[in-house]
Amino acid sequence: MSKVSYTAGSSTMPLLGMTIGEMLNDIAARYPENDAIVSAHQGISLTYHDFLTRVNEIARALMAIGVEKGSRVGIWAMNHAEWILVQFATAKIGAIMVNLNPAYRTYELEYVLKQAEVETIIIQGRFKSSDYIGMFYEACPEVYEQRPGRISIEKFPFLKNVIFTGDIPYNGIYTWQDFLGKSSEISPRELIEREESLTFDDAINIQYTSGTTGFPKGVVLTHHSILNNGYIIGEGMGFSEKDRLCIPVPFYHCFGMVLSNLACVTHGSTMVIPSPAFDPESVLKTVQNERCTALHGVPTMFIAELAHPEFPKYDLSTLRTGIMAGSPCPVEVMKQVNKMMHMDEIVIVYGQTETAPGITMTTTEDPLERRVSTVGRVFPHTEMKIIDPKSGKFLPFGEVGEICARGYMSMKCYYNNPSATHATLDTNRWIHTGDLGILDEEGYFKIVGRLKDMVIRGGENVYPREIEEYLHLHPQIDDVYVIGVPDIKYGEELAAWVKLKEPGSLTETEIKKFCEGKISKYKIPRYFKFVDDFPITVSGKIQKFKMRDQMIKELHLEDADSIVTA
Repeated sequence: MSKVSYTAGSSTMPLLGMTIGEMLNDIAARYPENDAIVSAHQGISLTYHDFLTRVNEIARALMAIGVEKGSRVGIWAMNHAEWILVQFATAKIGAIMVNLNPAYRTYELEYVLKQAEVETIIIQGRFKSSDYIGMFYEACPEVYEQRPGRISIEKFPFLKNVIFTGDIPYNGIYTWQDFLGKSSEISPRELIEREESLTFDDAINIQYTSGTTGFPKGVVLTHHSILNNGYIIGEGMGFSEKDRLCIPVPFYHCFGMVLSNLACVTHGSTMVIPSPAFDPESVLKTVQNERCTALHGVPTMFIAELAHPEFPKYDLSTLRTGIMAGSPCPVEVMKQVNKMMHMDEIVIVYGQTETAPGITMTTTEDPLERRVSTVGRVFPHTEMKIIDPKSGKFLPFGEVGEICARGYMSMKCYYNNPSATHATLDTNRWIHTGDLGILDEEGYFKIVGRLKDMVIRGGENVYPREIEEYLHLHPQIDDVYVIGVPDIKYGEELAAWVKLKEPGSLTETEIKKFCEGKISKYKIPRYFKFVDDFPITVSGKIQKFKMRDQMIKELHLEDADSIVTA
């Protein structure tokens, strides 16, 4: 037998053959008095019995306003209890929940509403400088003159309902209480009949991941893929009904929605929400007050928590496990988390939205060296291989190639995007991740680079092409290329090389102002370099690696570039 880079996760643990709604019904019956949700910033605490009751109420209300199986229901909100309730309510009735990043601005909101053919959108109120209702009206001004439930917009022909998660009345928009009041129009029996009509292979979720062609792609996931991914993650952390997970990672992302929420609910564990958006002291305070046993985060979050001036005063001794994922973790940070935060059993997870998201994971028993130098071994019920990206042939152990994966966790497709689907999901159902990695003879994977032109900034995947497309809209910009450069805090930061039509006609400040309110803050480049030309090959291809090397020298980023990551 040849020693090629192929591995499959064997397990005596069967996959869950049920829908998310069926799983919730079962867990709520087993642990009715256990805490399901504790939202510290909202002062909300729900047992699993109460959680199921609220989920069913929202599910019936959605049915009452015309949400059918397969209808797209968008949610544009920060981490609130209502987000989780909607997550499970849409699953109960077979609607496809569309996750909208709260950092989106009007340009991105309009794209997703149209591309996902959103029929119902649920929106939160203001958060800091973000006025979500105001941005929605900017994108859909016709709604202001219409009545709730009777929306008709030529630009977004699918959109029928808009729901506000608060109780301030807005033109054309249901208040949360008015929306919930609709639940009385649907009987519990009708909800049960809807649930019984669903299968676990039904599409249940669309999550957007930035695309190399300039716009985000909607990854379509099923009950089966995300439910089992969450279940396996929970098993990997040794979760039970006694665990309480502090969740500072965003729900709109697979990390929060699947690795956190579904890992908890599949085990009767408690989802603890410290704040609507990440705040390091809120995390420390909540872990202490709620006696959390687990904590999730990207490396940037753990770094901020460890560096907080009040860190020493908080008692984190109840912690034992959690996940660090989203971007490579500096080795020294992992060591500090183990020692100073008492997280001896913290694990690393690797994957992507297209794989629902986890495909490899370290274990609580792995030695520290393995947890800081690799991303672990393949998940149960998952196949993985390393191939030559040019020939598609298997590579031997230890050789660098493209990571591919397949199994229950594979996405169905990219919504309304067959060409992108075929480029990522091959005829044999292998997901081509675009990541370069190594598989050793003991089955551990290490990520060494990326085929795709992607930047990971603080756990957020950012594709430069999307930003370049937007910057090209500026009348004074002739050409522009965006690259990632190393950064100690975020792992990577964005830098733009800009060629103007008229030299000196535009400043860095003016370009940033052009981006504000139109694209997410984390997509706005931190550094700008105005140039006359770009480094190119003889055949005319842009050499972004040369731009990166030059920026490292000019910005004196050598120290950030030398950080060793897991």
